Amino acid sequence: MRTTLDLPEDLLNEAMSVADTKTQTVVIIKALEELIRKSTISDIKRYKGKLNLEIDIELAGQSL
Repeated sequence: MRTTLDLPEDLLNEAMSVADTKTQTVVIIKALEELIRKSTISDIKRYKGKLNLEIDIELAGQSL
C-alpha cells in the first residue's frame, strides 16, 4: 500500500541507523512489527499468575 507520511527526517535516519537498514520502508515495517510484538507481550503478561501451565508429561502422552 502506498501512503504519504510527514516524518521527522532526523528521527527516520536515526531509526534506519539503529535498525541497520538502508530503506525507509524497511525501517517503518520493522517499527510496526516491534510495536505489535510489544503489544502482544503486554497482553500475555496480563495473565501472569492467573494460568497454571504445569503439564504432567507422562500423563499428557497417555491415550484417553
